[in-house]
Amino acid sequence: MELSLNKTAVIYNSDIEGACHLAKVIAQKFDNAAFYPLDKMPDNASFVIVVGGDGTLLKCARKYSLQDVPIFGFNMGRLGFLAQAMPNEIDMVVNKIKSGDFRIENRIMLRCATTGAVALNDMVIRGATFSRTSTLNLYINGIKLCSYLADGLIISTPTGSTAYALSAGGPIISPNIESFVIVPICPHTLNARPIVIPSDEYIKITTPDAPKDFQITADGQDAKIIKNEICVEKNNKYAKLLLLNSDGSHFYDVLREKLHWGMAPNK
Repeated sequence: MELSLNKTAVIYNSDIEGACHLAKVIAQKFDNAAFYPLDKMPDNASFVIVVGGDGTLLKCARKYSLQDVPIFGFNMGRLGFLAQAMPNEIDMVVNKIKSGDFRIENRIMLRCATTGAVALNDMVIRGATFSRTSTLNLYINGIKLCSYLADGLIISTPTGSTAYALSAGGPIISPNIESFVIVPICPHTLNARPIVIPSDEYIKITTPDAPKDFQITADGQDAKIIKNEICVEKNNKYAKLLLLNSDGSHFYDVLREKLHWGMAPNK
């Protein structure tokens, strides 16, 4: 995919100290590109640079996936698993992008067919009464798979497999595998385990306790209350993440460096 820098937009999280200043500096490096706060994202960008944390990047990814616009992140948050660069790497980033030394990865997304919400990382389903467990019936392509007695369910993409799903006991999935993982949250039975399914399967969740309200949250940000039944499927658009071609940029390098995956403890 060719990258057009003619309408580069730099979007920053105004809640993070220093993000606006950094966005201005980055914009100047791209021939005085425009920069915007997160709540005023433009509709006509050809390439988007995000200044913030992973939450900022997730919000931008949901919007710009609709327009097939690539995004790149500077991390000013805590972990920065999706945001690739640090603020002190501006010149290196600009040089690589302008010289074409990058790749653009398509990342599958989830869509809630019930509400229309989309997510790059995950959708989390809980009973609307958080203090109580829920019985959740899981159907795959119309076939009942199981019933969970749990605090909720996480439906995650491979991109989101290193986020909430991982902390709930789910597996890490390489982002080039088109699949979803379904992970129960604090299940009350020992035989309730995460399951990985192909991304073209249709997921439905119901409850025998109907009528009952559910809360479904997309990427931890977009929450809605709905009744009785939730349907989730693969979104017809991909998030496009621009990744620099450099040492340490591979998914497995990021696992090792940022999650310290499989590393022996220091003596």
